[in-house]
Amino acid sequence: MKFIYCPICGKQLIEKYSWDEGGVPYCPVDDIMYFDTPKPCIVVAVTKGKEILLLKQSYTFKNSKVLVSGYVTNGESVEDTVYREVKEETGITVGDIKYLGSEYLASKEIIMLTFRAVYIEGEINKSSEVDWVDWANIDDALCEMSEDEIGKRVVRKLLKEIKYKGKKAYRCDIETDCSDIIEEE
Repeated sequence: MKFIYCPICGKQLIEKYSWDEGGVPYCPVDDIMYFDTPKPCIVVAVTKGKEILLLKQSYTFKNSKVLVSGYVTNGESVEDTVYREVKEETGITVGDIKYLGSEYLASKEIIMLTFRAVYIEGEINKSSEVDWVDWANIDDALCEMSEDEIGKRVVRKLLKEIKYKGKKAYRCDIETDCSDIIEEE
């Protein structure tokens, strides 16, 4: 987000040189630089055996299921955010969290830090921001996430991470070349 006015005092910002960052909006009254940084958020693929946790949230996509996601709160690590968001949105506890990489969503200026996590315990108890949540066969995930391109990229990373061998999971995926995948029997 590019600031024009200081969010503390309301004065118009000036440009100040900041070495390799170049010109940065600066408030001489409060002596603060306002760097144009994205908002951090997590996206997590939660698995339980050959199942993956999928959600339906109408405010994100009308006809697509998604993975658990949420913004990082000041004072917490991204791993803490994974635990908190999964617990808040679904009621379950996860562990064995592993970072899978990042994705950038330019339209919302969000850096999405992607993870996989493994189900530990608990019964699904969806939050009010979730329309539906349940376990799905991992083979069906890419098909059920038709509108969520970033979520599908996370599932592809997950399948690669767990060395998934079956072609069935990719049947709805036009981005994956399945020629080197050995079908499980």
